[in-house]
Amino acid sequence: MDHIFIRDLRIETLIGFHKRERIVPQTLRLDLEIGIANTAVFKSDKVTDCIDYEKVTIRIRELVGGTHFNLVETLAERIADIILGEFGAASVKVSAAKLGILKNTGLVGVQLERRR
Repeated sequence: MDHIFIRDLRIETLIGFHKRERIVPQTLRLDLEIGIANTAVFKSDKVTDCIDYEKVTIRIRELVGGTHFNLVETLAERIADIILGEFGAASVKVSAAKLGILKNTGLVGVQLERRR
């Protein structure tokens, strides 16, 4: 299957269940791999035949801007649901990670894959 990808998307949001995490924004790093359902884009060269990267990132920013999540896992699942449902992707792989949350650790997070 063919994919488009978005790597190292950084988002500031309130996420976590600890008291500090409910008041101090954290940086999340997102990596997305989105399965292309409509292969016509490879011949048509029309943006209407593909998933628009900018629209995906705007939609994700809307999601995290309006909701507090206790868990990165829940956020990743909601992002997958949006990409499959709203953007019509054939599949999606979402990696969502908090940066520098644990001592001597760069990233802590989750990776999931979903199919339509």
